[in-house]
Amino acid sequence: MTRGAGLCAGLLGLLLVALPVLGSSAVLPVYAVNAAGQVMCFALLAMSVDLMWGSAGVLSLGHGLFFALGGYIAAMHLLRTAFAATGVLPDFLLFMGQAGFPAWWAFADSPWLSVLAVLAVPAAVAFGFGYVSFRSRVNGVYFSIITQALTYTAMLLMFRNDTGFGGNNGMTGFHGIAGLAAGSTGYAVLLATLATAAVLLALLGGRALLATRFGRLLTAIRDDEPRLRFLGYDTLWLKLAAWCLSASVAAVAGALYVPQVGIINPGLLDPALSLEVAVWVAVGGRGGLVGAILGAVLINLLKFWLAGAAPELWPFVLSLLVLGVVLALPNGLLDARNRSRSWMTGLAVRLPGQVRP
Repeated sequence: MTRGAGLCAGLLGLLLVALPVLGSSAVLPVYAVNAAGQVMCFALLAMSVDLMWGSAGVLSLGHGLFFALGGYIAAMHLLRTAFAATGVLPDFLLFMGQAGFPAWWAFADSPWLSVLAVLAVPAAVAFGFGYVSFRSRVNGVYFSIITQALTYTAMLLMFRNDTGFGGNNGMTGFHGIAGLAAGSTGYAVLLATLATAAVLLALLGGRALLATRFGRLLTAIRDDEPRLRFLGYDTLWLKLAAWCLSASVAAVAGALYVPQVGIINPGLLDPALSLEVAVWVAVGGRGGLVGAILGAVLINLLKFWLAGAAPELWPFVLSLLVLGVVLALPNGLLDARNRSRSWMTGLAVRLPGQVRP
């Protein structure tokens, strides 16, 4: 593990310990704990994009789809548990004149089946889409545009009230988790801690995976896929495995995010979110997963601060940030140290030549 990855893992471990202690003792207010949990969910989402973009060179502009799928499945489970506790149907079902939940929601009664669905359903969707795309050798910007179109299509579908997912208004009215009431300090601490643990586990597991032969083959796909195929490797299944794993990680992020914000609606499928995730990874630095965490944390903390101070400035700040990174640090903030060293070396070389005896 590199020094940067070790430092990142150490900071995540420290946060993992600090959140329950500081949050439960009211040193950190609930909104701060909740904000930290949301930022960790965004970091996990950014890591899922970096797994494909940074390692395999495949840019997805549609990971918001998998993020939302995980969120919708988590919301289904939370609404089933809320109904079991209160006996009151969700508002969107009453609005549609339904006397109960759809029959196929029955799996959401079980927390373990719900967790399995969070992992399996997005992976199955990713497999179907990825198999067709990768087998047809759709690459580059064409693949990115198709993933964005897929997410937009899903958003339009979810706006329909007859889909059973709340339509335009979405799903809300969550009761709680593990006996902790929604909105309570314990509820916020639990979810923020779980999100931090998920990021730490994804970082350690992802770094270990990328260090294996599978990870080296993904790097080879990024660098020269035609040559790898010429050497006899079937890149279809390699990319498909990474793509499905990436989808499941994004879904876990969504499943942890929705209970923290208390609502899910089709706005989570807005292609703008998927585009923004790519910006987080680009700003932080592609490859190695650490840059994805760095970019997601810094940009979202800045966004949360500007949301209260000057929300109308956020689009301009984000645009300037992207332009600055692209022009000065093409490989993201992780490359700042190497760039500064290169600049200083170049300056040291030029200065003696400017001195005249």
